[in-house]
Amino acid sequence: MTELVKVADINKAHKNPIAELVQIACKFDSHIEIEGEGKNINAKSLMGIMAFGLKEGIEVKVTATGSDESNATDAIRNFLTCND
Repeated sequence: MTELVKVADINKAHKNPIAELVQIACKFDSHIEIEGEGKNINAKSLMGIMAFGLKEGIEVKVTATGSDESNATDAIRNFLTCND
């Protein structure tokens, strides 16, 4: 399952957005990738998320594959749009 997401100001909405995003991703069995601005990373990788440099206003593609892909995509989308 793939979804396009416009990133909100996650640094303002969350105390530690990088760690929180990885924790959310790790709750799911599905493989989750975030792609945008020429980068493609595993959402369960702390170093990958740090290197990605998520910032307000960019559009990313969230892709999840696995048994809980719908729930995983929803959770990542809600976090990135600050609707969690």
